[in-house]
Amino acid sequence: MINVGVLGATGAVGQRFVQLLANHPWFNLECVMASERSAGKEYRNAVNWRLDTPMPENIGSLKVKPVGVESSKGLDIVFSALPADLATTVERDIANAGVCVCSNASSHRMDKDVPLVIAEVNPEHLGLIEVQHDAGCDGCIVTNPNCSTIMLVSALNAIKHRNITDIKVATMQAISGAGFDGVAAMAIYDNVIPYIGSEEKKMETETLKIMGKFDGAEIVDAPMKVSASCNRVPVIDGHTLAVWTDAKGSVEEIINDFRNYKVPFGGLPTQPEKSVLYLDQEDRPQPRLDRNRGNGMTVSVGRVREGGRFIAMGHNTIRGAAGASVLNAELIVSRKLI
Repeated sequence: MINVGVLGATGAVGQRFVQLLANHPWFNLECVMASERSAGKEYRNAVNWRLDTPMPENIGSLKVKPVGVESSKGLDIVFSALPADLATTVERDIANAGVCVCSNASSHRMDKDVPLVIAEVNPEHLGLIEVQHDAGCDGCIVTNPNCSTIMLVSALNAIKHRNITDIKVATMQAISGAGFDGVAAMAIYDNVIPYIGSEEKKMETETLKIMGKFDGAEIVDAPMKVSASCNRVPVIDGHTLAVWTDAKGSVEEIINDFRNYKVPFGGLPTQPEKSVLYLDQEDRPQPRLDRNRGNGMTVSVGRVREGGRFIAMGHNTIRGAAGASVLNAELIVSRKLI
């Protein structure tokens, strides 16, 4: 078993990490880390468990440790659900101490030596781990993208051979993406908020890095343009995206691309049977009906129309956050990169 820990284990994404790792066949979750006010408490007493499944019984008695290098000693992998401002220094320190950091934080996504990975899309970018080692880092940092970027690029990967150069996307993002206390109830009920801070820039820049080429030393951005408009809507879980592309091909050809899409590897514990699933009903995908497909790891697509238009949807805290990071770690381990 590979010993792992979670940074920021009491927050929304941290709880998802705990849920996914508690009974993982490869990973032994032996350390949960959180703020000083939680440190020293049993996890069950430190966390306000908000998920729709019970807290894993085998984790409740773990003592919460403070976030930092000392708490990470003896671990092989640390999963980070830290706020970006805190993650900037902490993740580097832990990686320099020899631990693999699989991060959901945005702090290092655009660093030149850090892979920004969707496991099924750009596994070759993990070559940057060796670049980090060559620069003197004993461990490594591997990041997964913003939750909406994951839905977008996962779907685009099925049709990228159609010479896409222009992408426009409008998101309808669930409130869980802002954390438990991120959106006041009176602000989101009966409402749509047409602004999510820094979200549009993340989608527009991260997509280019993920779909770019690794030249052995760095990532060369993909030669395309991305324009995003991000909105918060009163949905609990599940981000929905309306996508416009300049993909060449008929509606039938693009639908067949989605239907026949296969990823370049298999057999990882968190990997769904279908990473991208085409739904042919006119009114799908829908968050309430489709977010938990593939145990929350499947991106559903539908409503393919002329001009490379389609709808994509996925579970933002699983596929778009903790699950993506766990799948990255499984890929790293399967390829013996740590």
